[in-house]
Amino acid sequence: MISDTGEQLGVLPTFEALRTARERNLDLVEVAPTAVPPVCRLLDYGRFKYEQTRKEREARRHQKVALLKEVRLRPKIDEHDVAFKTRLVHRFLQEGDKVKVSVVFRGRELAHPEIGQALLRKVFAGLESGAAIEKAIAMEGRNMTMILAPVEKVAKEAKEAKEAREATKDANKEAIKEARERKEAGAEVKNP
Repeated sequence: MISDTGEQLGVLPTFEALRTARERNLDLVEVAPTAVPPVCRLLDYGRFKYEQTRKEREARRHQKVALLKEVRLRPKIDEHDVAFKTRLVHRFLQEGDKVKVSVVFRGRELAHPEIGQALLRKVFAGLESGAAIEKAIAMEGRNMTMILAPVEKVAKEAKEAKEAREATKDANKEAIKEARERKEAGAEVKNP
């Protein structure tokens, strides 16, 4: 048995270990059931679970989830629309997300896949080396797709920009919180 401070209390019978746990207002938790004899620990189980969930939440907060966003095009798209979609793809890449660029074919448009390839190459060329091709141009049913990923430099800049936005957001939240507290303090003074 191990105490709540981490010191070893030795091998104890189960009833004595439970009595010790009740005396200290703690829980007896079996840590290693397969060991001979089984290892138990005295701890506040509710607090232990709370700390565990807090650590998991903290770990999740520092993880970057790369989203896959999709931009769809048609073979008969106009030049201005291509430029607009290219800017949209560039923005997604700057935010650190991967982008799936798809050309959707209908009916007889399938007879001219070279138009779709040219369109996808045009979008990639318009990104000015802000992207790397993760998956080359390929036909998937009636769609011709290409997956783009942000280049390290672009991802780094996006991360710094996002951190700056979050810092600004946190500062704004803190200012709002302080303003509310001052307002509540002022309201409490006026009521008496």
